[in-house]
Amino acid sequence: MAHKRSDKVAETIHELISSILSRGLNDPRIGFVTIIAVEVTEDLRLARVFFTVIGDDQAKKDSEAGLNSAKGFLRRELGKSLTMRYTPDLIFKYDHSGEYGSRIDSLLKEIDTPHE
Repeated sequence: MAHKRSDKVAETIHELISSILSRGLNDPRIGFVTIIAVEVTEDLRLARVFFTVIGDDQAKKDSEAGLNSAKGFLRRELGKSLTMRYTPDLIFKYDHSGEYGSRIDSLLKEIDTPHE
């Protein structure tokens, strides 16, 4: 049963952070960030937020730094929406899995290709 709860919390955090990021944060370092996954520990105290960003290694580093500096703000925003005694700590990790990168590349190529 506990596992189900952490999955639900992870899903909710994913949606909330994605919607906050889509509205934009006032940090120029944060680029076109996509939240890929959120893993919440069983005790619901820690959430690992995996993200990708369009751009080079510098864009990745800048976005990660920006997200980590916005951690407090994001956590407060989550606290307003989550009906939990304790809002999980956030850890932002760049998602290095290649499948996502190649998937994004193929989607971008599809967008570039004019469809009649």
